[in-house]
Amino acid sequence: MALQFPEIDPIIFSIGPLSVRWYGVMYLIGFAFAMWWANKEADKPNSGWTKDEVSDLLFYGMLGVILGGRIGYVLFYQFSHFLENPMYLLRIDQGGMSFHGGALGVIAGIFIFAWRFKKSPLAVGDFVVPMVPVGLLAGRIGNFINGELWGRATDVPWAVVFPTGGPIARHPSQLYEAFLEGLVLFIMLIWYRKQPRPAGSVAGLFLLGYGTFRFIVEYFREPDAHIGLYAGVISQGQILSLPMVIGGLGLMLWSHKRTATARA
Repeated sequence: MALQFPEIDPIIFSIGPLSVRWYGVMYLIGFAFAMWWANKEADKPNSGWTKDEVSDLLFYGMLGVILGGRIGYVLFYQFSHFLENPMYLLRIDQGGMSFHGGALGVIAGIFIFAWRFKKSPLAVGDFVVPMVPVGLLAGRIGNFINGELWGRATDVPWAVVFPTGGPIARHPSQLYEAFLEGLVLFIMLIWYRKQPRPAGSVAGLFLLGYGTFRFIVEYFREPDAHIGLYAGVISQGQILSLPMVIGGLGLMLWSHKRTATARA
């Protein structure tokens, strides 16, 4: 027994040649939440942030997500295609975004913003990361509605038969990611930052948490057909997540050690 994929039209409505898709709306939800959250945090007493700084930060962040996400997808998942046709990088109509590439883009944006406004990159990172999981949650729901990035074959009672995945019952891995990388990670970050933490430790927890959750879910997600599993064991997503786990853990340990040393 398996659940049939719900009949959800990925296009909400069309006006002439313009189509509004659920996936695009999910991106807008993520950006809208980030804008609301950042302004709410900036309004707190002694936040150290102004509305103009928040506006510029969000611009750098959105630019990093879009450019980094596209470039990362092409380099990490379609590099051979890019070598054959470099213009493929600009063919956004053919889809393809990478979270790991988007994360690198946002990190670059954080450093540029911090340099321009003379702020600590670690403090800026701590300010940014709580906004990210809600966008991830919305994006993974968008993947589910599109019937893409489905999971591996399974016989669990909640398995889903996706229209684009053949007659095989599969893990709804998009929803696993929405739950872990979105809801659970958001709760973890909000709980952790309730108490004063060393600069960089909140960003470190995000990297550690996302990398760990993504590594786990990759065991249930169907590997990219043109890449498969390296040595029949590890996926491209897991390889890209390992540096996040190591870097996040290292950042947390370093930030706490630095603070303890400064207090000694």
